[in-house]
Amino acid sequence: MTQAPFGTLDAFRNLLRDLPEPDTQAQEAAEARNAQLTKPPGALGRLETLAAWVGGWQGTEKPEIAAPQVAVFAGNHGVCAQGVSAFPPEVTVQMVANFEAGGAAINQLCKAMGARLSVHALELKRPTEDFTRAPAMSEADFLGALQVGWMAVDHDADLFVAGEMGIGNTTSAAALAYALYGETAGTWTGRGTGVDAEGLARKTDVVARGVALHAPQAQDALDLLRRLGGRELAAMAGAIAAARTARIPVVLDGFICTAAAACLEVVRPGALDHCVAGHVSAEAGHVALLAKLGKPPLLSLDLRLGEGSGAATAIGILKAAVACQSGMATFAEAGVADG
Repeated sequence: MTQAPFGTLDAFRNLLRDLPEPDTQAQEAAEARNAQLTKPPGALGRLETLAAWVGGWQGTEKPEIAAPQVAVFAGNHGVCAQGVSAFPPEVTVQMVANFEAGGAAINQLCKAMGARLSVHALELKRPTEDFTRAPAMSEADFLGALQVGWMAVDHDADLFVAGEMGIGNTTSAAALAYALYGETAGTWTGRGTGVDAEGLARKTDVVARGVALHAPQAQDALDLLRRLGGRELAAMAGAIAAARTARIPVVLDGFICTAAAACLEVVRPGALDHCVAGHVSAEAGHVALLAKLGKPPLLSLDLRLGEGSGAATAIGILKAAVACQSGMATFAEAGVADG
């Protein structure tokens, strides 16, 4: 594929209406095989259901994860002009260079998990607009970011993780969660990179003002993502949708990734059936957001780094699940009495 299969936002919306479903026969076969493996029923807990879930998307009772992919998307945010972050936007550029040099946490985690890493910087010299004053992205910019994400997915991958880097993007994520699910701005707004109490109050006010400006005008959740998000959030949404069309299971990362993904789910319920939550982060609001999506996390390690780091760490859990499902002997094969 040389380009994304949509040239307009309406075409992207149409793609979301016609997403592939898992192979239920393969999933049932995986569950049947699991029942015959040399262990008491249910003894491997969630590893068993995870393995069957992967099997359903891969179309086999013996799934494998041999070629996981992690894609990190980077963008800069005009809303940083409101003083919402403890770090300047220049850090985004510097961290992209660190990713490319192999010096970041995500580089080490990808090596440890046998994952291929790709890094996608989205017009870092041209930040989005300050969403307290105007939509963050034009329709053309938003569409372009969706397309970057879509094209980043390697169809030879058997598991996909979308990560991000973007100073100010927890503000966008909080605004999206607030616009999508209500409650209060404070419900969703956390300290991000480590703002102090005064900074948190300022950030919460920014979230409230942004949602008050854009929510009444938004066409749908994708339009909210255009108005309140960032290029890297849009790219993650595009990548997660692309993985679904390729039937590749996805591990969601932290609050920012989950907020971007939630926009797909609100537009098309069930759009995230191919996704599991890799972890619950230390960022305020992530627990509530995962609850709204019905996605219990695999890990809870107080991570708040981003980069895809929590989801990359959770690759090991999924590898463990499919290794047991596909590699263990059945009672008959092992000559063990099954009671």
